Amino acid sequence: MGDVLLVGTGRMGSAYAAVLKALDQNVVAVGRTSEGVEIFSAETSIKAHAGGMSAYLAAGNSVPQYAIIAVDPSQLSDVTRETIEAGCRSVLLEKPGGLYKEELVKLQKMAEATGARVEIAYNRRHLASVLKAREMIKESGGAKSFTFEFNERTNVKSVLAQLGVEKQTQERWFVANSTHVIDTAFYLCGEPRVLDGFSAAGPLWAPLPSLFSGAGITEGGVPFSYHANWKSAGKWSVEVVTSKSKLIFRPLEKLQIQKYGSMAVEDIPLDEALDQKYKPGLYLQVQAFLGNKKNLATIAEQVSRLTHYKKIKQGNILNR
Repeated sequence: MGDVLLVGTGRMGSAYAAVLKALDQNVVAVGRTSEGVEIFSAETSIKAHAGGMSAYLAAGNSVPQYAIIAVDPSQLSDVTRETIEAGCRSVLLEKPGGLYKEELVKLQKMAEATGARVEIAYNRRHLASVLKAREMIKESGGAKSFTFEFNERTNVKSVLAQLGVEKQTQERWFVANSTHVIDTAFYLCGEPRVLDGFSAAGPLWAPLPSLFSGAGITEGGVPFSYHANWKSAGKWSVEVVTSKSKLIFRPLEKLQIQKYGSMAVEDIPLDEALDQKYKPGLYLQVQAFLGNKKNLATIAEQVSRLTHYKKIKQGNILNR
């Protein structure tokens, strides 16, 4: 297949590098800072270029057919545009693809104009738990209802600061992180046709609400509800009800079942070897990107989701 360009040498970049090496891919890595590049190279044994994509291209380097963009969300759209302009035609772009609607819309138009394929990397789609549940939901005749929670830790601001997450990304943490859960729920059960929500409690540490609640119906007529309270306890979770059982993801990497007519909740055995060896979901996600393209979210799908994300995030504001 040739080289794979990996832009981003932070934690996600290192996680992608481990998978690419396991898949016998030659990695061309580009990082922003010399310090970050040195740490990446020490961890992965892969030589990386410092200075970011602008410096890499200014030095006369070309880009391969395939690229994975794993930089901070605040830089995703700019780096992806540079990469496509340089000739890359197959891009795996870390979620959410961009922090603002205009960024994602521009990327979609650019992809359409150039013939580039741009996928959004929601790695939870490729978890062993999610893949198993997809099979079970299909065998049961589809979802009948579902609910999800996207709680975030109340001290997340300090945690993100320690991890070096940029302020702009911290302030848009809903789209940058919470959409992992929402994407998983809609991926399993269908896209919304009707959605209405409420938000309240005012900002916790960013200019957005911290309490979310709402409900809707998918295009296939499946009712759903959601909740999150960033000022209290809770985890990410998804629950899908079929005619035979309730499937429970709490956390998303695990799958439990409550069978119809029973009060018992049982663990479902999973083949978790890849999720335990690599960042969960990443191996199969990269494999799909380089191969069959199954289970990947396209840039067009992400743009179409923006209306739903906005309704969930803002809703009908109760007490601002």
